[in-house]
Amino acid sequence: MDLVISFLKIIIGFLLLIKGADFFVDGAAAIAKKLGVPQIVIGLTIVAMGTSAPEAAVSISAAVKGNNGISIGNVLGSNIMNILLILGITSVITVLSVKRDTVRIDIPFMIFSTILFITWGTVGGSITRVTGIIFLIMLAGYIGYLMWYAKTHGGEDEETKDVKLWLIPIFILGGLAAIIFGSDITVDGASAVARTFGVSDRVIGLTIVAFGTSLPELMTSVTAAKKGNVDLAIGNIVGSNLFNILFILGITSVIIDLPYISEAANFMFDGFMALFAAILLWLLTVKNKRLGRAGGIIMLLAYSGYFVYLLLG
Repeated sequence: MDLVISFLKIIIGFLLLIKGADFFVDGAAAIAKKLGVPQIVIGLTIVAMGTSAPEAAVSISAAVKGNNGISIGNVLGSNIMNILLILGITSVITVLSVKRDTVRIDIPFMIFSTILFITWGTVGGSITRVTGIIFLIMLAGYIGYLMWYAKTHGGEDEETKDVKLWLIPIFILGGLAAIIFGSDITVDGASAVARTFGVSDRVIGLTIVAFGTSLPELMTSVTAAKKGNVDLAIGNIVGSNLFNILFILGITSVIIDLPYISEAANFMFDGFMALFAAILLWLLTVKNKRLGRAGGIIMLLAYSGYFVYLLLG
């Protein structure tokens, strides 16, 4: 009976995370629109941050509760899953185009951020407050670059939901409340399941929790591809992965140190897998500025191998 309740907590928590992030994004985008913030910046920052909100809530909640393995595992698992599984599925459905600057700047910056993360974790054994501050400074610089790019290059408008002024605070506060509450019961449920089956926090974070918190990215990317907004699919994933490392791990490690290599969990292989996924995305898109079905199949095969490794491990 306790196990059933734990799974129900995970399911309800995921639903609250997804809908909460949806409302939060709509509210935040509406504010930005009314303040005259460039639409391209809304798409690359607020939407990416919104789809990363479940990861942020779960990671912070898990760290505060002492489930540090879920915190880092959630971020690494989400980043691996976002590229290999979500972009793999999306590119099998339809060929994805990618903008030149995404290949030249955004994806390499994601690769650099991943290298910095795994290097710091491997050398120091943990992600510390100093790491978090550096990550947050890097994020501020990246957002500054996006603002500059939007002003100097312009860009197509991203479609944002028209929200009435009096509803905006309800959307933002209600969405935030759903995210926080959803993350709390998700971590409780996932931790209980892990204890019941003797599965480590690392594996739970890398698989079950990562999949649940990656659902917004999956829904956004597949929906964008079906609507013909194929540029948005890869842009959303790259932006989300950057926010996962720079914002989520930045904020979480400022609050509490996160063990990267310890007796309870060792994330070295998972970190290199996240780096492999990022480099693979760049290699598959750098020449033709597109991700085709063959590339998608390669990604899905790579994720299948990684998943089998986790199960056997």
